Amino acid sequence: MLKAGFISLGCAKNLVDTEVMLGLLATNNIKITDNPQEADILIINTCTFIDSAKEESISTILQMADYKKQGNCKCLIVAGCLGQRYQQDLLDELPEVDAIVGTGDWHRIIEAINSTLVDKKRVLLVGKTDTLYDETMPRINTTPFYSAYVKIAEGCSNCCSYCVIPKVRGFFRSRTTESIVAEVKNLVASGVKEVNLIAQDTTSYGRDLYGSPRLTELLKELVKIDGLMWIRLLYCYPKYFSNELIELIATESKICKYIDLPLQHANNDILKAMLRQDSRKDIEKLLATLRARIPGIVIRTSFIVGFPGETEEHFEDLKQFVIEQQFDRVGVFTYSQEEDTIAANLPNQLSDEVKQERYHSLMTLQCQISEQLNQQLEGTILDVLIEQVNNNESEIIISGRSYREAPDVDGQIYVEKALDCKPGDIIKARIVQGFTYDVVAEKI
Repeated sequence: MLKAGFISLGCAKNLVDTEVMLGLLATNNIKITDNPQEADILIINTCTFIDSAKEESISTILQMADYKKQGNCKCLIVAGCLGQRYQQDLLDELPEVDAIVGTGDWHRIIEAINSTLVDKKRVLLVGKTDTLYDETMPRINTTPFYSAYVKIAEGCSNCCSYCVIPKVRGFFRSRTTESIVAEVKNLVASGVKEVNLIAQDTTSYGRDLYGSPRLTELLKELVKIDGLMWIRLLYCYPKYFSNELIELIATESKICKYIDLPLQHANNDILKAMLRQDSRKDIEKLLATLRARIPGIVIRTSFIVGFPGETEEHFEDLKQFVIEQQFDRVGVFTYSQEEDTIAANLPNQLSDEVKQERYHSLMTLQCQISEQLNQQLEGTILDVLIEQVNNNESEIIISGRSYREAPDVDGQIYVEKALDCKPGDIIKARIVQGFTYDVVAEKI
């Protein structure tokens, strides 16, 4: 039996593609291994969103190529965004790579393997970017048994001036509500308690398929599923965040009071240059409405610093906005000048030194805010989903998440007096101490 090793880089949306490809491998009697030294086939699902992601992808490909040189690996495949974007260049410059599988061609992974191992050919399987997975596709979850990502749409039609996603993932296309509901039912039947809904622009769900946004209608169907405890919304753009959606989040207990709302900046000049669809006034109005209608809501956002033409005044405007809004979670990225984007050709590109200074300045500010907000939680009681029970040399360390923490990107709750707990349990815990990213609690 052939053995395949798989490395998934980049975002959770990429991870779902990886899990479907793993399912296809398993249904074709290819065993999955986490030891690259054992693998006959090595597959890297790559990212190309910003420079650091490209560098990580190339570095990983070269590391895996060493196993091929050693004679263990017979087939090295590059899948995902980097392959979609650079296609023939990768085949030409990396002779160790046997096949490139594009973002819309993950369903051809077995074809890539057969072409390489049976036909002894190097192949480029990069076609249209209009493929969608559905509930009938085999899938092996790599996340813990109690939590899963569900991709409700693929691609993006916003065309922000700095972003290559529409070019490598195609324009926005939604899955049907029936398909998503069927998949979530299957996941819950397998033991999943938390479903994290993802897309490049979650609040646009349904516009292409039904003529208007249908995220609210989708959620109304999902909350009916018995056994599903938490539904979390990630990557929600402001433009289509309707009052009906806000009301549903406020009143439905299964929907986490947690919103991931990528804003990217707060100065109107920069927002306009980014081709974002919202002004600062629009954003402030939405944030005020969310907080007024949904007490206890957690808001995560992300910002880009060092965008072309960003002056010191623009940056100070952003910092003041962060101070005023007191976001629970913030991710900060330095602007990456990506070829084939509008922003790459804008004047007044900033130096890496300026970008790094602004990155550290904004992150330092947010660390102070996060610590203060976590300290304000002390004494509150939360439902905590236990994730880790680790035995180290001197003690057992137990940690988990509440509705306030998304998997993979947010901090942890370290729980004391919970020795009887195991991963997947949901318990009541009181916060006793807050830190910058994590908090300490005790089981009630």
